[in-house]
Amino acid sequence: MRHHFEAAQWVPYPIELVFAFFANPENLPPLMPRWQRARIEEASFVSPPPRPVSADGSRRLRSFAAGTGSTMTISFRPFPLSPIRMPWEAYIAEFEWNDHFCDEQVRGPFAYWRHCHRVSRETRDGQQGTEIKDDLTYEMLFGKLGELAHKVFVQAQMKSLFAYRQKRLMQILPKIASQFKL
Repeated sequence: MRHHFEAAQWVPYPIELVFAFFANPENLPPLMPRWQRARIEEASFVSPPPRPVSADGSRRLRSFAAGTGSTMTISFRPFPLSPIRMPWEAYIAEFEWNDHFCDEQVRGPFAYWRHCHRVSRETRDGQQGTEIKDDLTYEMLFGKLGELAHKVFVQAQMKSLFAYRQKRLMQILPKIASQFKL
């Protein structure tokens, strides 16, 4: 059975900065809980299309981004104090600058996984910023046993992981924004 999960977060930073941050695969491990000890094991990156010109006519953000066709294997601990590491291989199936990118699982802990990261400009209380939306569709392995695991802990863990990511993002983005003098 396929499950759907959505999360949204507004941040007071320009869309170009937020998208560039998420499009750089090196930024994934710091967004995962420390107990997972996530790390990139191997990667094959495809360059995305040229970065669009920003509103001021420049292409000032020069960070790395993984375009459509990029693949990456990360490993992580599936639960706290686990002695085993779980590999997860994914590829970028779609990429459009400052709009969205979608990753899909090739090999890993789910029978199916598609995660689209979408960004849009949004003003709140007179402040310009970016709305980040995560749209996730996934299916558990192991049939009925997997569905039981989903009800017992995976569903709650998914919420917890995204809540952690949102908290970490608000710790990390100010440091990155200061590097670009935004």
